[in-house]
Amino acid sequence: MNLQMDRIQQACETLKLNAVALEWPAIAEKSATDESTLADFLEQLLDVELRARNQRTRDAFLKFAGLPSIKCFEDYDFKFATGAPRKQLQELTSLAFIQRAENIVLLGPSGVGKSHLAIALAYKAVMSSIKTRFITAADLMLQLAAAKKLDRLETFLKRSILAPKLLVIDEIGYLPFGREEANLFFNVIAKRYEHGSVIVTSNLPFSQWSTAFADDQTLTAALLDRLLHHAHIAQISGNSYRLKGKKAAGTMPVTNQQVTQ
Repeated sequence: MNLQMDRIQQACETLKLNAVALEWPAIAEKSATDESTLADFLEQLLDVELRARNQRTRDAFLKFAGLPSIKCFEDYDFKFATGAPRKQLQELTSLAFIQRAENIVLLGPSGVGKSHLAIALAYKAVMSSIKTRFITAADLMLQLAAAKKLDRLETFLKRSILAPKLLVIDEIGYLPFGREEANLFFNVIAKRYEHGSVIVTSNLPFSQWSTAFADDQTLTAALLDRLLHHAHIAQISGNSYRLKGKKAAGTMPVTNQQVTQ
């Protein structure tokens, strides 16, 4: 390495232009071969650095999101899930609802793909460099209770609940909450109201939500009022996709009965 290249390398390190430091010799050689202008050369250098930084941002957001797996909207089986409102769900993939701080509620029996759709929307948001967090309702309650016990509830709410532009809470209603847990969950929805988007999934119709929140109808009504005020409600019907293979193989009787996830 000659002295000039050494100075360029040091300048890139000082300015934290990691991608430029790595790529500029090849870009310079190609620009000379193509007889590109200096402006073209500079634009290519900046584009390389911007793309690298955007990728690092997406990687960091993906780690923060805590997705249990990677799901894509295109992989959702609408041919099997004939009860899914495809047009409505397709429109939500534009992510415009996040900019408007609107919510999404995915309702339906077990196995119809509610979690798949929630994860797919969360992953699309992450790939669009939107800070996102995914968590099950049960895990959220455990973390909220632990933070309160350690007198760190406000810190936890700011970092994990209010910081993401999109918060996904999966599986509301699978495990009932006690009185304190129900109050903590209400606090989450109330603090995000008109400030950030929430996606929730549930196997319960709204008329039964109070059974998941300590049978407190007043609290449940207040919670639903905030959650549904600016919300897209997608009702998904159908049989369990997870049981599709077993039924086809004849290892399980085909019935309309749904099993708990």
